[in-house]
Amino acid sequence: MRINTNIASMNAQQISSNTNKEIGSSLEKLASGQSINRAADDAAGLSIADKLKTQGNSINQGIKNANSGVAMIQMADKAMEEQANILDTVKTKLIQASDSSTTDDGRKAINADVQKLLEQLDNIGTQTDYNGTKLLESATAGVASAG
Repeated sequence: MRINTNIASMNAQQISSNTNKEIGSSLEKLASGQSINRAADDAAGLSIADKLKTQGNSINQGIKNANSGVAMIQMADKAMEEQANILDTVKTKLIQASDSSTTDDGRKAINADVQKLLEQLDNIGTQTDYNGTKLLESATAGVASAG
């Protein structure tokens, strides 16, 4: 009995199988847009790529955190700017009240205005927050009432 083997055919089948695997790997790389998709492609390269990807994600999160901090500071800055405007107005009214030509009724009206302004000042201090974090303390703590 004699068994015939076609060595050339077996070689062709093996080469065809290897070629199909390589084509599949190439298509996977093209589809994912990455040259290294698994450790079999390049174990060291995959490790380095994973570390770089992690670092990139960390840096992006750091940027987001910094932007949140900037937004919080801008909010506090605008609130304090408004408080400064109120204090300038209070100063102007107090100077007006100290003028000898201002009557007692005028001083009472100025005092009422100043008290309302100080309430606004305090409201800004107590209501200014960023994601639930109070940014400013009570603005009128220790401020003596005018009058």
